[in-house]
Amino acid sequence: MENRTIVVKLGTSVLTGGSSQLNRAHMVELVRQCAALHRHGHRVVVVTSGAIAAGREHLGHPPLAPTLPNKQMLAAVGQTQLIRVWQDLFNLYGLHIGQMLLTRADLEDRERYLNARDTLRTLLDHRIIPVINENDAVATAEIKVGDNDNLSARAAILADADLLILLTDQKGLFTADPRTNPDAQLIEEVQTIDDTLRSLAGDSVSGLGTGGMATKLQAADVARRAGVNVVIATGQMPEVVGRLAKGERIGTLFPALASPLEGRKSWILAGPPPHGEVQVDQGAVAAIKQKGSSLLPKGIVAVKGDFVRGDVVRILDPEGVELARGICRYDHLELARLRGVHSDQIEQVLGYGYGAVAIHRDDMVLL
Repeated sequence: MENRTIVVKLGTSVLTGGSSQLNRAHMVELVRQCAALHRHGHRVVVVTSGAIAAGREHLGHPPLAPTLPNKQMLAAVGQTQLIRVWQDLFNLYGLHIGQMLLTRADLEDRERYLNARDTLRTLLDHRIIPVINENDAVATAEIKVGDNDNLSARAAILADADLLILLTDQKGLFTADPRTNPDAQLIEEVQTIDDTLRSLAGDSVSGLGTGGMATKLQAADVARRAGVNVVIATGQMPEVVGRLAKGERIGTLFPALASPLEGRKSWILAGPPPHGEVQVDQGAVAAIKQKGSSLLPKGIVAVKGDFVRGDVVRILDPEGVELARGICRYDHLELARLRGVHSDQIEQVLGYGYGAVAIHRDDMVLL
């Protein structure tokens, strides 16, 4: 088995076993499995939940209202406890860890994104295991990734990973809710993530975490587009990490798309959320999909949202279905004036220009 980069995401339900405190016995077992991969030459990244749960445990489970300041306080207390547990457990196997706390703001800004990527890859180059969590102590709703499933997908892209393992309290994605439907069947492999599949995903059932199967589908979709294989599996299965690393068919596999995205396009997909939308005509759809063309102002029929030059926007087809995402070279007011305009008339309309295209193909991710 060739040496690979493997990201292991551990949800709160896995770390607590559904209880109100960290299950250290199970955590050491997961660490043992990660250490075995490391010993065989693999590069291992851990994305961990559990800071708020660890904070509640450390403070004796105080009765607190579920306000943002209270959650941030619990995260601030719990993060130190959580990282200490990880450090102690990995030290049992002679391994060093490096903590990385991220927010969405670290991923949206191109320079900060590249700095985070360089730090992560340098840790791996020095055989140090990165332990990543969202910086909940300072993150507000506006700068949160929101859940560690999607954070793990972005970590996998930062690390240029080969495999992302999403460990949860379910065996994988099922055709129906296995808790209520005895006829539910495990879906062993997913080639296409569509609305029908999304309808099968439920919310978090433990009440301890922020993610459910829906966020895992989102994470899988982002990671596989960047060339990362993704597996959703139960964290309670014996030797699950090592078995998945060897390619054993456990849980639900989302194979990487054949052509992984290059770095800049991975950032477009994994970093900033879209700030607006441009709707295009059928001619532009054909040019983008069939010819790999850039988006010209001539093909734009509608502009929605407030965005500035350099923001990521969604490109919608005539039916309103998202076709692509890309970095716009003009702001929303400029594009509203340029819709339907030939490229050689841009300077005549605006009095200036930033080039002949609205979104260049090199700055576009086709969905």
